[in-house]
Amino acid sequence: MLTAQPFRLPTLARCGRLARVQNNPEAAPHATLLAYDPRPHAELLVAYCLNVQPSERILIAGGVAGLPLVREVARAVLRAGGRPAVRMDYPGQDDDVAALAADGVLDVLHAAELADMEGMDGTLRILTPGAGHVDAVDASRRARLTAARSALAAARARKKWSLTLYPTAHAAAQAGMTEADFGAFVMRAIFLDRPDPVAAWGEVRELQARLIERLSRADTVKIEAPGTDLTLRVGGRTWANSDGKRNMPSGEVFTGPLEDSANGFITFDVPAEYAGVMVRGARLEFRDGVVVDARADEGESTLLAALNTDSGARKLGELGIGSNSGIQTPTGNILFDEKIGGTVHLALGRSYPETGGLNASAIHWDLITDLRQGGRISLDGEVWQENGRFL
Repeated sequence: MLTAQPFRLPTLARCGRLARVQNNPEAAPHATLLAYDPRPHAELLVAYCLNVQPSERILIAGGVAGLPLVREVARAVLRAGGRPAVRMDYPGQDDDVAALAADGVLDVLHAAELADMEGMDGTLRILTPGAGHVDAVDASRRARLTAARSALAAARARKKWSLTLYPTAHAAAQAGMTEADFGAFVMRAIFLDRPDPVAAWGEVRELQARLIERLSRADTVKIEAPGTDLTLRVGGRTWANSDGKRNMPSGEVFTGPLEDSANGFITFDVPAEYAGVMVRGARLEFRDGVVVDARADEGESTLLAALNTDSGARKLGELGIGSNSGIQTPTGNILFDEKIGGTVHLALGRSYPETGGLNASAIHWDLITDLRQGGRISLDGEVWQENGRFL
């Protein structure tokens, strides 16, 4: 909850931070598109997501492509009385590390980054999607790098943290949009097209609290859709209300299913990226909580490599249900796609401790199923959501 002055969009608009531009110079005058601007994005992150207080040390990590947002976040932290520290990486850096680091270095290379994080009060990670050279990287070495970095995730979880995305050209192309369209999409997804974004996120929190009230009384969750018939148990676990604090954008409720409870099969019809490779049409079969069969239309070797990361990678760490009405179309980026209203996602690997989940793994990989056409979720045998709509 904010303790400082509320973040108000009209104030930002007076600063010219929500300028609208013509989507098409030849279009009618009313055909306008919200232009991406890193300044209101940064202020939302600092004031709402991290709620930066005077003297707090905030680590801002991101790729060089996201420098405009990194700079505006640092400036916003300074205005809030905080102490920003910046760590940046270049496109393909993880690929280079996985391909070139000596065996004795690969497992310990992130010690300096870990030390930086331990000295902070909060962290912000800014995703800057870009093309790498993943075809040249051995899958086993990439898995070792992922395992080595698991300590970073654990350290971040002990602090306040948030994750967001800067709209790069690569992300736009991956989503099948122009850069201008994708920038506008990001602004809408994080509610910067609303008169009061914080109030809008409050409405999301209230909606999701009502969903959680019913979910918390359920023991069995059954997911059905074309190519999907999966049953999980969630009794005794805690449902988290993801209201934009840790992910921006957000809009989901999630928990950690009982580790031995998944039985059946599920088809993930929304493409999901892992280690720079897009996996499409993944199908998993579970028996007593463990993946016993895995296939994919594209990227099957990547799927299998992820499952073989460690023993926990074949179990589920999360069941999530998306609720963000501002995101309607998959983009190829999990930060947005798992929040689509009317979808459900399962994460292979590491549980979030706050849910009561116990699964340990170096990975946490979300895979998504769209339920808006012929799907449903039942709680203890009662249909609760059908065709993406809550009943």
